[in-house]
Amino acid sequence: MFRRKEIKRPGLTTVRVAQGLLQAEVFKSKLESAGIPVMLEYESIGPTLGITVDGLGAVRVMVHDELAAEARALLEEQEWCEEEWQEKEDDESGS
Repeated sequence: MFRRKEIKRPGLTTVRVAQGLLQAEVFKSKLESAGIPVMLEYESIGPTLGITVDGLGAVRVMVHDELAAEARALLEEQEWCEEEWQEKEDDESGS
């Protein structure tokens, strides 16, 4: 199995690990719309082959250390909104 050791980036903090580039781009858009610059770090083979198994599809969403708390709060808020939206959809579909 291929496992990549996470490289430490001085001055940057990983605020979320997404499973796939698409999900990471959603997180990136949310943060950048709030004025938080984002760097995505991932293995090139994951997006190339569409692999999201055993960490190959993992994408680390990284921000400057001093913005990490704000970024995490924004992403948690988004997660809460998505869960609430899903519950409404489930209720409306009768599930």
